[in-house]
Amino acid sequence: MPRSKKGKRGSSKPGSLRQEVLQLQLSTKASLKGMKNGVKGESGASDDELTSDILSHCSSASESTSVVEEGTGGEQVDELTAQEETEDKLKQCIDNLMDKSSKTRLAGLESLRQAFSSRVLYDFLTERRLTISDCLERSLKKGGAEEQAAAATVFTLLCIQLGGGDEAEEGFKMLRPILTAILIDSTASIAARQSCARALGMCCYVCTAEEGEDLVKSLALLESVFMSSYPNREGTMPTPKPGSPSLHTAALQAWSLLVTLCPASRLTVLLNLHLPKLQACLQSSDVNFRIAVGETIALLVELGRDVDEEFEVEDSESLCECLKGLATDGNKHRAKNDRRKQRSIFREVLHYIESEDFTVEKIRFGVEDVYIDSFTRRRIYDAFKEIQESGVRHHLQFNPLVRDIFGLGAPLILDATAKANKISRFEKHLFNSAAFKARTKQRSKVRDKRADIM
Repeated sequence: MPRSKKGKRGSSKPGSLRQEVLQLQLSTKASLKGMKNGVKGESGASDDELTSDILSHCSSASESTSVVEEGTGGEQVDELTAQEETEDKLKQCIDNLMDKSSKTRLAGLESLRQAFSSRVLYDFLTERRLTISDCLERSLKKGGAEEQAAAATVFTLLCIQLGGGDEAEEGFKMLRPILTAILIDSTASIAARQSCARALGMCCYVCTAEEGEDLVKSLALLESVFMSSYPNREGTMPTPKPGSPSLHTAALQAWSLLVTLCPASRLTVLLNLHLPKLQACLQSSDVNFRIAVGETIALLVELGRDVDEEFEVEDSESLCECLKGLATDGNKHRAKNDRRKQRSIFREVLHYIESEDFTVEKIRFGVEDVYIDSFTRRRIYDAFKEIQESGVRHHLQFNPLVRDIFGLGAPLILDATAKANKISRFEKHLFNSAAFKARTKQRSKVRDKRADIM
């Protein structure tokens, strides 16, 4: 962020208020020192309470300063100071990743996760990406289960922050073998393997979308995980191992995200191989896996119809009957919330399979909207939301990579005039739909180029 010039003050003397605040801080520090030497005040307040009072007083003084400096550059100075404080905290979090204590490293990873989710930090991270990648590699190799899961998530967020460019691709190539090793290690924790599955899917999506070989390898790796839930040759569903449904759900969702990048020739192979087996998995005992399977079936059918308008699901009557049963499931042995969630999603899947209609969802962020008007678009949005959580709206507003993926163009810079002249909701919807279709056509061209490789 460029540094802003300090604005001129009004009639008050320069720095007088800041000097008072500084004197207050110095005098209070002396009081705290005296207390540590055994001298207590009448109130018996703790160091933390006194420090809180100082911060409160300084905050009030800062607010007064803002009032004095309003319209004279004070806000820019405050913003710059806040930015510097944030970067100092992030530097400390990065240092914590190298600490000997696993607890300290975990705290550092969690702080970075929150920061990467809620802010766009490209400039700051570009200068420190190698240091951070080295720390994450160490956590993945030597950390415990919780640390491995956290490190994989932070690395995914780092790739998104770096915009999927050369820097992100370099980091992905460095950590991909470790993520792969953890994912296929049956002795590793389920949480770590889940996190690695999501990381492999998302990082491949944003970093290596135009490299057919990497895409094929990632698809095959994720397939090897969730296909163990497929029925055997006799058509019998396997008995799930503890924790395996959640791992297979993560792998299937990561796989379906990458399927949206496949060329038409590859899609045809995947449809013929997976659609019949996925239909059988609708009978799974795990509600989240059933839902992931249903959404993946709808996504594959949608992609099949994009490739061939005459595409039809084999044994569609049987599939629709199964979907109707799940859309009206009232089994009392299942949790009420699970039944409600399952019915809602499978009603939508059934409606699309039968009539090709999709219920459009509008996501509002800032003064803009993005419309989720297909299962492809929903899978992409859900993948970012799973990683960025509540920060996904901030990234939709300010992250160039995320905005490009959803066809939103460059981040908007709005002033009061622009806000007063907002376009209508309908116009936004038309614009978003047109932009997404244009981007889909562009990606189709890339798919055709990759077809020869695959």
